[in-house]
Amino acid sequence: MAGNSFGHIFRLTSFGESHGVAIGGIIDGCPAGLEINQTFIQAELSRRKPGQSNISSPRKEDDAVEFVSGIFEGKTLGTPIAFMIKNADQKSGDYSKLKDVYRPSHADFVYEKKYGIRDHRGGGRSSARETIARVVAGAIAKLYLMQYGVQINAFVKQIGTVKLIGEHTAFDIKMAESNIVRCPDKDIAQQMIAHIEKLRDEGDTCGGIIQCVIENTPIGLGEPVFDKLHAELGKAMLSINAVKGFEIGNGFDSVIYKGSQLNDEFEQKDGKVTTRTNHSGGIQGGISNGMPIYFNVAFKPVASIKKPQTTINNAGEKTEIQIEGRHDPCVVPRAVPIVESMAAMVIMDHFLLQKVNSK
Repeated sequence: MAGNSFGHIFRLTSFGESHGVAIGGIIDGCPAGLEINQTFIQAELSRRKPGQSNISSPRKEDDAVEFVSGIFEGKTLGTPIAFMIKNADQKSGDYSKLKDVYRPSHADFVYEKKYGIRDHRGGGRSSARETIARVVAGAIAKLYLMQYGVQINAFVKQIGTVKLIGEHTAFDIKMAESNIVRCPDKDIAQQMIAHIEKLRDEGDTCGGIIQCVIENTPIGLGEPVFDKLHAELGKAMLSINAVKGFEIGNGFDSVIYKGSQLNDEFEQKDGKVTTRTNHSGGIQGGISNGMPIYFNVAFKPVASIKKPQTTINNAGEKTEIQIEGRHDPCVVPRAVPIVESMAAMVIMDHFLLQKVNSK
């Protein structure tokens, strides 16, 4: 199976299945001497783990990370960093009825047709549990970027039809962590929670939108052709389970503007070149311009629903299934740290690429 690695210089290779022994990864390219705050890394994992609220999967996992190489006396050695998170609360029997059938909108059918075999227990390698490895790598990338003042914060902008209105600058983004749905507006957050709870009780699911804001990014990250910074961010986000859309800056709304309305005019402010507006989302010509980078990531509703559905089995026969097990009615709140992690990995990777290219 190809495609288990991400990044150019700062590079993560992840391994493991949802109901296997462990999920883990190997990180190449992390500079030596970086102080590793394991408390911070574990806190990032706790933001992603299941069982953290009544609107997430009830699966109980500590998601405790164990580093097995690449770190000595609390600092990176510059050698490969290997780590793993053991799976503890496995209930593989919940999936026994799915061994010979294909769940609608899951990877079951295409996975089996491509590889001739699949792990039906929770989706195996195609499970979102794989994203644990991304959060570990992303936490390390965040620690690296903090040295340069780069801050990455994401929040839930929309759940189903409940939407947060206004630009990200109108909210205190860090307040998103004050509620279980991770929305910075407490009133809208309550509406989102109520919407998720209603669908959960109906045996259904919903999707939503996460917005991510990257501040204090230096000018010059990204390459102007195939490795545009926003293209790299787009690939990173679209690699996350359930993601169906990515837009940066004004995104698809850009089409309703005239060029005279959308162009970001330059100005000199406090001895620094900046732009009066930021419709571009902090990236122009594929290269960061020093303004905050912001983008939206759209997640589809979780495909595992408790309502009866029609499908086929591996013999091509029509059948009906009703999915059991423990699933999120909405994955979006738990995906916030995953979006931040993938963004951190991209930005750190391009920091290192910039250093190489400037030599």
